[in-house]
Amino acid sequence: MTKKGIRVIIPVNIQQKLALAGRIYDKNTADGANSPLNSLADHHWETTGPKVKTCLDLHNKGEEYRRLMEEAYRDRDALLVEIDGIIKSSRDLLLGVYSNTPKRLGEWGFNVDDSPRSNPEPPQA
Repeated sequence: MTKKGIRVIIPVNIQQKLALAGRIYDKNTADGANSPLNSLADHHWETTGPKVKTCLDLHNKGEEYRRLMEEAYRDRDALLVEIDGIIKSSRDLLLGVYSNTPKRLGEWGFNVDDSPRSNPEPPQA
């Protein structure tokens, strides 16, 4: 019987959870046939235990990809400022050059929409 008020916390953090699983597996392996965990009916440490390292390796690989992704997006965003600026400047210059025929900006790859803008209804008094 467990004492009331006792809590045994299982980490939510994946890395901490996998570290805990590794410690349990190591203790179960060290205890061998005397381990109380051998009585688990639906789960077996001898089957699942070796998967802990594989899972941790995959987790670490994913974390590395996340770091690389964030770095790539940061580098991309730094370059995008300049690229966005040159696109807008090019649009503005071409609108001046082709002020009578703005659809010609389509030749430059721009999507030219000459449909009239719908006006929102004025606020009711």
